[in-house]
Amino acid sequence: MCADVAQYSKLMARDEDGTLDRLKAYRSVMSSMTGRHNGRIVNTWGDAVIIEFTSVLEAVQCAVDIQNELLHRNSELPDLNKMEFRIGINLGDIMVEGDDIYGDGVNVAARLQEIAPTGGIMLSQSVYDQVKTKMALGFEPLGPQQVKNVADPVETYSVRMGGRNAPQESTTAQNADEADSPGSTSDRPNWDKDTQAVANGFEQARRWLRAQPRKVRSCVFMIGFFFILNLLTSGLSTLWFVWPSLPFAVMLVWHFVVGRREKAIDSQLPRGD
Repeated sequence: MCADVAQYSKLMARDEDGTLDRLKAYRSVMSSMTGRHNGRIVNTWGDAVIIEFTSVLEAVQCAVDIQNELLHRNSELPDLNKMEFRIGINLGDIMVEGDDIYGDGVNVAARLQEIAPTGGIMLSQSVYDQVKTKMALGFEPLGPQQVKNVADPVETYSVRMGGRNAPQESTTAQNADEADSPGSTSDRPNWDKDTQAVANGFEQARRWLRAQPRKVRSCVFMIGFFFILNLLTSGLSTLWFVWPSLPFAVMLVWHFVVGRREKAIDSQLPRGD
């Protein structure tokens, strides 16, 4: 598990002494939770913490307990003073040297923490596979993410926090009961639900795009630029944006199809010393 404070620099610039005191207090909470779940704090530097667990179930439960406790403590503070952590969890091989641990297993956890939502928990595929049927939690699949210093995209899942962890079957049953009850309003459009779905879609797209290489982001930006310009000048009656966007679309296809295929072939070739 890797944990890190969101917007730590801004908190330090605003109130250095108060931020340091709060960081010590919150780390004490994390240390206590870690001990309860048979974990070991491996390293701390700046505002980051790396914790090792012998059980992936204990790791995820510890992360949930930490975020819930810190959420309670933050609720008593002004918004400007709230200290929220992002947590990433990965299950993988590690190398041990003294009291420290190294390897891709640790690197992936650190990168998952970087793309985790503020106050949230991001899991790798290996963690999700172990806990999905064993814990009363909800999970949001966010798809493959290209993270720094990791060759292949990492499949990611966000833990649903804030009381949204009820099993889907219970929610479905409740909705069915409400639909059959007298005076039901199920015939009206559920605008809040639709709006939330759209917002979640935009958020997932934003995270995916942020995790892509710069050339991919540039191509998507140019295609979007031409599309918006098309809408402003011609509406949808004439879709001329396709032609100036074509070179950028070809570059995207090359990156996602040909480029990855060549990378996969290259990884299978024998390497010299």
